[in-house]
Amino acid sequence: MLNPTTTTATSATPVTDVPAKLQRIGAGLILLLGALTAVGPFTIDLYLAAFPQITSDMNTQPGAVQLTITATLAGLALGQLLIGSISDAIGRRRPLLAGLSLYVVASLGIVFVTSVEALTALRFVQGFAASAGMVLSMAIVRDRFEGIQVGKALARLMLVVGVAPSIAPLIGAQFLRLGSWRLMFVALAIFGVVLLALGYFLLKESLPVSLRRSGGVGSAVRSYGSLLRDPLFMGLALLSGFSMAALFTYVSSATFVFQAGFGLSAQGFALIFASGAVAITAGTQINGAMLGRVAPDQILRFAVLASFLATGAMVLVSVLDLGMWPLIAFLVINMLITGILLPAVPVIALEANAHRAGSAAALLGALQFGVGALIAPVTGLFSEGSAVAMAGVMFGATAVTVILMFAIRPALVRQTAEVRVLARAEELVIEDRVV
Repeated sequence: MLNPTTTTATSATPVTDVPAKLQRIGAGLILLLGALTAVGPFTIDLYLAAFPQITSDMNTQPGAVQLTITATLAGLALGQLLIGSISDAIGRRRPLLAGLSLYVVASLGIVFVTSVEALTALRFVQGFAASAGMVLSMAIVRDRFEGIQVGKALARLMLVVGVAPSIAPLIGAQFLRLGSWRLMFVALAIFGVVLLALGYFLLKESLPVSLRRSGGVGSAVRSYGSLLRDPLFMGLALLSGFSMAALFTYVSSATFVFQAGFGLSAQGFALIFASGAVAITAGTQINGAMLGRVAPDQILRFAVLASFLATGAMVLVSVLDLGMWPLIAFLVINMLITGILLPAVPVIALEANAHRAGSAAALLGALQFGVGALIAPVTGLFSEGSAVAMAGVMFGATAVTVILMFAIRPALVRQTAEVRVLARAEELVIEDRVV
């Protein structure tokens, strides 16, 4: 097991401020980190049911409204890249509080926009700010836990996170009943204020000074450069990115497919969307139950292949025009598989990069949302409400994940073997001490 202290302190300089890794996964900490992570999904999903209303209100085209999702994803990607690296140098707490403050300001700004261009710009800022909660929560998990506890903590984190996309469209649909879609962003601003207060009073710094990266911008660039040259890390990050691209293709186009294409109401769409979110949540818990029994690389391989088959079935159902319910059935199955897949990637990627967890988590998240931002708008090139376009783009993205999985498999097998050797060595040391 990698010891992060070896990368920043010499044997001649004793490390006195390094907190012991937590053995018990506390519910309070997970709930708080989960809420911080949920800012991103909640920001993305709350207003989906309002797309038709925003299109009419702004006197624009559906494709322009879809681009507000792309702007949000781009902000999430860039924000994670910058904020994660900064947190490795100055700690997690200050960037988190600054990000939440900016989030509140951007959310309030959206309430008063009068053009889709202004909405798009502020959604980028909102996504950038929301990224602080997402990337820093993952880094804090890696700061506080190690080994199998990291995977279990992430799985529990995803359980809390899964609640956000489950209830966000339902809540958004209720706001539409109350009146304008702008009320949704008032609610997001209030959510940001609550999290800012909780983070300020309850969340302590998790990265001690002795483990912080020194060297300023140059050190950050070298850290990212080293990660970019790591074939296994980049393969995992891109694999996760294209998996997220399939997910965000669904997120950005589903409201038009099910409301414009199949004629569902905003409330009906919200229920369909919530069923997919519940499936993702269930998948994350299946992942957590499998950890310790099944190797993360085996979980990843199963999930990638299963997702490929599920999205392929979605294409078949759409092309043959078999109706809405078979499409929903395979969509929910794919969401379940996605929930199994996504937590497996950071477990593998962060295990080998514990000494630069902030930068690794940041680059991982940036590529996830960056690839998603590039792929998701592709469905806007086709006719509004096309189920074939949505399913086809999702299938294409999952096909790329299959290629990447086979490309990184040799390196993944080597890393798994090395981790097992190190773990066995630690067990032998412990046994010798006991004797």
